[in-house]
Amino acid sequence: MTKSQPVCYAQTEKGPWQSGKSLCWDVTVICPLAESYVTGSAREAGAATELAASRKEEKYASIGSEYLFAPIAVETLGPMNTSACQLFANLERKISASGDDREGTFLFQRVSVLVQRYKAVLLHDTLPATDCTD
Repeated sequence: MTKSQPVCYAQTEKGPWQSGKSLCWDVTVICPLAESYVTGSAREAGAATELAASRKEEKYASIGSEYLFAPIAVETLGPMNTSACQLFANLERKISASGDDREGTFLFQRVSVLVQRYKAVLLHDTLPATDCTD
């Protein structure tokens, strides 16, 4: 797999994702304060995620009819694009069938924790290196 290919959820023991098709996704974490997103983000919360998701849809437009593509765009300040929210809601319904209604909530929380970890790494990388050998 190369950086330009989406991750594909191939068949599992439960079969294809929907309508006989496998699910593919590409995750993008974006900062709505970046120059390319700040104007839209100032007008509407989540605008940067929708723009990033539409760019991913254009990128993978030729993925093939045997796949369903789901762009997942998450802002560092919180919002997720609409289609990602719908995907996670579908996943929530599928995994909650196991008996614990909290499993879907755990999924959303896990995404939130991953974004927080990403932000911590970015912050750490911007701090100046100090010599603590004294």
